[in-house]
Amino acid sequence: MTLPRRVLGRTKADVSILGYGAMELRGPEYMGGPAISDEEAGRLLHELLDLGVDLVDTSIDYGRSEELIGRHIGSRRSEFFLASKCGCALSLPPGVLPMPDTHDFGAANVRAGVEQSLTRLRTDYLDLVQVHMSPSRSEMEAAGTVEALQALRNEGKVRFIGMSGILPNLPEQIELDVFDEFQIPYSALQPEHDALISRAAQAEAGVIIRGGAARGTASEDKNFTVQPLSGSGASAQDRWEAAHLDELLDGMSRHEFVLRFTISHPNVASTIVGTANLEHVRSNVAIASRGPLPANLYAEARNRLGLAPL
Repeated sequence: MTLPRRVLGRTKADVSILGYGAMELRGPEYMGGPAISDEEAGRLLHELLDLGVDLVDTSIDYGRSEELIGRHIGSRRSEFFLASKCGCALSLPPGVLPMPDTHDFGAANVRAGVEQSLTRLRTDYLDLVQVHMSPSRSEMEAAGTVEALQALRNEGKVRFIGMSGILPNLPEQIELDVFDEFQIPYSALQPEHDALISRAAQAEAGVIIRGGAARGTASEDKNFTVQPLSGSGASAQDRWEAAHLDELLDGMSRHEFVLRFTISHPNVASTIVGTANLEHVRSNVAIASRGPLPANLYAEARNRLGLAPL
């Protein structure tokens, strides 16, 4: 069982096609995260690396996530590609959720956040720092965000700079041509950024997907509202049924189909999936190791979902 690997755009970094979203290590006291002990977190993080998952994505906003990563696998730093976020509040009062208005993209806060992350993660450098919450170009220009990140890169504290981007600001973020990577929400049932994934890749930026599995599976407990390519919103379950995707499963679970659909996009380098459950980690690795969907099946699924051919 070997995970496929892809190059993360112009960074030239070779990463596993399945990454780990470490938000799930935030703890129950922080946005109602899963209960996971320090010992359990350590076992999970070590097994991730042992299974070949070498892209780990975290954030200041994710409670104790950075501290757990540093404590448990900081000694294995050379074995994984480490991504975090910036613009976040260095700390938030109890009960206050990280939202766009809790973020400060000014140069001083960006630098302070990166320095804090380096300490928590027990490392001298971050492979990737992504601007969180998708601020507009004008907001970043006024705040000196990019210049602060470029200075940190010149100092060797950051290797690459990226953007956790979404509509409506993602197109102008790509056009700036300063970001080495974009983290974009995407799945078969949340496909509104589909064409922008390709546009980012055409600009030679790497693309990491979030929500490629957890926000993609159509079920009663994950029946979120999605925005179609045109018209009003619909539930994930409704979109699944309207596209008759069950007809394409051919023995796969819905979860396997959605995850493999995500990694079938040729311009996706990796998709991060978060969990605090070690068995789910093992299952996701097994699924991703099977690689993309067969080409004809992927083309048919895209057609049924109203997506343009690639």
